[in-house]
Amino acid sequence: MIKLRESPIFVSSMEEIIKILEAGKVLLAPTDTIWGILCDATNSKAVRKVYDLKKRPECKAMVCMVSDIDMLKKYIDDLPPKLDYYINDHRPTTVIYNNPKGLAQNAIARENTVAIRIVNHHFCTPLIKTFGKPLISTSANISGATLPQKFSDIDTEIITGVDHIIESDKDKVNPQPSRIIKIEPSGEISLLRS
Repeated sequence: MIKLRESPIFVSSMEEIIKILEAGKVLLAPTDTIWGILCDATNSKAVRKVYDLKKRPECKAMVCMVSDIDMLKKYIDDLPPKLDYYINDHRPTTVIYNNPKGLAQNAIARENTVAIRIVNHHFCTPLIKTFGKPLISTSANISGATLPQKFSDIDTEIITGVDHIIESDKDKVNPQPSRIIKIEPSGEISLLRS
């Protein structure tokens, strides 16, 4: 079981944030890695907004975040036992899974794969748990631009293009994206980014 870090007090209420997500809107928020653009991963219109905001082609799928292993199992049927080491590690790890279900079609790559991370974060984990569904989490930058290490690095076009900004961790510097692994059709695990 992943142990959560202590939670700070949020400026926005969780109820307000959930309503924003339920309405298919887009958030700008800190995550367990870098600042991200978040939306309901089961809502194709919300996912489309994120692609448009980032100026990213839909053929380049984005990462989904889930709160825990139980939520992951609702969207992925086959979890190899070797995966336990990676998803229970303290380091943020994104896994590319085969044959997802229940997500927006434009959240799934053409190869019928999806990148999902079990998130361990003082804001994102309780948000996803309360929302009850995965969230898209993609870097808060225009596609191809430099990744933002802190809030002040985020392009004005992104800031003005989202529906709500989470007022937390704005001064925190987090330069580290997640490790990425892929489950091959054989069930073997490949490390794509360490």
